[in-house]
Amino acid sequence: MLLKIYRDYNELSAHAAGEIVDLVKRKPDAVLCLAAGDTPRLTYEMVVKMAREQKIDFSNVAFIGLDEWVGIPPENEGSCHYFLYKNLFIPLQMPLKHIRVFNALTDDLAAECKRIDNWILQLGGIDLMLVGIGMNGHIGFNEPGVSFDLYSHVIDLDDNTQQVGQKYFREAIQLRKGITLGLQHFLEAGKAILIANGIKKSGVIQQAVNGPVTNQLPASIIQNHRDGLVMVDEEAASLIKK
Repeated sequence: MLLKIYRDYNELSAHAAGEIVDLVKRKPDAVLCLAAGDTPRLTYEMVVKMAREQKIDFSNVAFIGLDEWVGIPPENEGSCHYFLYKNLFIPLQMPLKHIRVFNALTDDLAAECKRIDNWILQLGGIDLMLVGIGMNGHIGFNEPGVSFDLYSHVIDLDDNTQQVGQKYFREAIQLRKGITLGLQHFLEAGKAILIANGIKKSGVIQQAVNGPVTNQLPASIIQNHRDGLVMVDEEAASLIKK
C-alpha cells in the first residue's frame, strides 16, 4: 500500500483524476469502477475537464457501478445511478452498452449480483477501482463485520450509513439495504485507490492505514492490496503515524 498526502481537496482531486485519465490514455478499453458520493465529485469534474481539453476518448471504456441503495429508483437524485450518469457517463459521452450499474429495484437481487459478477468476469476484471471511505470504515456498502471473501452481495446497512446517507436525498427516506461489489472485487482490481478529505475523516483514515487489517474496519483491507493507493489531503492525514 502506498500513501500520498496532498495539500488540500483540490490538489487531491486533481491527482486522483490524473490516475483515471492516465489509465485511459494507456488503455482505451480500461475497465473502471468508480464510487458515487461527495468525496469523488470534484475528481470526476476534473476527469471530464481533462478529457475534453486533451481530447481523450472514453467511448471504449467499460464501467461498473460500485453500489446502490436497494429500493431507490435510478431517477431519484440521491441514487448512485443518478450521480454517475450526471457527473460521468453523460459528460464523457460513454455508450450505454459499456455501462453496468446495479438494478436496485429488481425482485431478484441475488440474480442481479450474479449479472454484475459475470460481466466483470467477461471483461477480464477491473483495472482500476476508486472508492471513498465511510465514517464507519466501509467501502461501498461493505459494512463493518462483512466477510472479505464476498463478491457482489446484498447487505443490511449500518445505522451510521443509514443516517449519513440521508444527506443525498431531498426528503427523509428509509435506507435499509444496499447492493454492492464485494471486497474480493476490491482485492482483485488491478489498482485500488481510496480517497478521503477533511478533518472528519482523519480518525477512520488513521485506523485504516495504521491499524490492523480487520473486517470491523473494511477499508483496512487496502493494506493487503498489491497495488493499493491511499490519497488524502493534509487534514484527513493529520492523525496518521508517519
